[in-house]
Amino acid sequence: MQNWLNVSDFHDFSIHNLPYGVFKRDGKPTPCVAIGDWMIDLRKSSELGLFNGLSIDASVFNATTLNDFIATGKASWSALRQYLQTALSDSNSDLHKHRDTILVDRLNATMVLPIHIGDYTDFYSSIEHATNVGKMFRDPANALLPNWRHIPVGYHGRASSIVVSGTDIKRPNGQTIPPDATQPVFGPSKRVDFELEMAFIVGRQTELGSAIPVSQAEDHIFGMTVFNDWSARDIQKWEYVPLGPFLAKNFASTMAPWIVTMEALEPFRCASVKQEPAVLPYLQYEGDKNFDISLEVDLIPEGSGPTTISKSNFKYIYWNMAQQLAHHTVNGCNVNVGDVMASGTISGKDENSYGSMLELSWGGKKDIPLQNGDTRKFILDGDTITMRAFCQDETRRVGFGESVGKIVG
Repeated sequence: MQNWLNVSDFHDFSIHNLPYGVFKRDGKPTPCVAIGDWMIDLRKSSELGLFNGLSIDASVFNATTLNDFIATGKASWSALRQYLQTALSDSNSDLHKHRDTILVDRLNATMVLPIHIGDYTDFYSSIEHATNVGKMFRDPANALLPNWRHIPVGYHGRASSIVVSGTDIKRPNGQTIPPDATQPVFGPSKRVDFELEMAFIVGRQTELGSAIPVSQAEDHIFGMTVFNDWSARDIQKWEYVPLGPFLAKNFASTMAPWIVTMEALEPFRCASVKQEPAVLPYLQYEGDKNFDISLEVDLIPEGSGPTTISKSNFKYIYWNMAQQLAHHTVNGCNVNVGDVMASGTISGKDENSYGSMLELSWGGKKDIPLQNGDTRKFILDGDTITMRAFCQDETRRVGFGESVGKIVG
């Protein structure tokens, strides 16, 4: 698709993408859309009257998050996307006329969390990841717990500690149980880990007591982002019985600054993993409900270059997003615009596609080689973890940007 910015169809932020974010302009968080190495300032565009024909209240772009715009609904999301694609392809458009006012250098911008996150749920939806963890910590012959193939397992996380990409992460303290010890000790985690995840953003509010049918679930999803659910494996091992992770997870999660809309992802639909045994009727669905999204993780020691330590794909997810949202609300739990639902660690079948250092080092028994000659079992102070995600076919690329975080002591 031609555009007057001459952004390639194979740029992460091509005209086929147009992801949403929020950046600081004159000190104020400002909604925007990315195109190539630029951003379109949605507040300035609205003030100039560029969106007057779209039936979108201009006040939503004066907000400091995307929540108000997201709440306007699917028809508005689609209308704005179509307007921008058309205007970016027409050198006579009002968008082109005001380009010096509304276009901002993306590469030097300060990004902030694009949404207000009221609630956050983390699922456990990769069968390869769940199987690997079960083999390491339980019975290798019965790695999956009896409920795993019947329900999308999840837990409620901590929304307040979700931070935008680029934020340093302080190594967490907590209780751990040393090998062969009978009493716990307190101190900094020695097994800080990443979890390679994607997350979807809820785009439509529901009422308490109502449920979202699996057939309608995608109508409630605004878009997706790259998500790193940092974990402290030694703290987790001691605390997770009987209620699951607590301090091992809630010290931080890193979210990429860009949200890619479901409309942009439409060309990359693919079949979901076959589910056996058959799931209960409320989780049954028709059509392709998954997406072919390539995922990569780099580990970058301080003062050194990156090593790509994992290459995975979102298509490996066993429980798709529609099933996750349907199950989340089947008991009447209400959801709100801006709620974050993370996928859980996304691992593939081969060792290079494992989505955590826990798996890559197999519980600390194997060294993970780095390009500078060093090795890792878990993350050291000064290490940066960078996650990337993108879709690509013969005609276009749709990227998600990066989720970047550095562990500091």
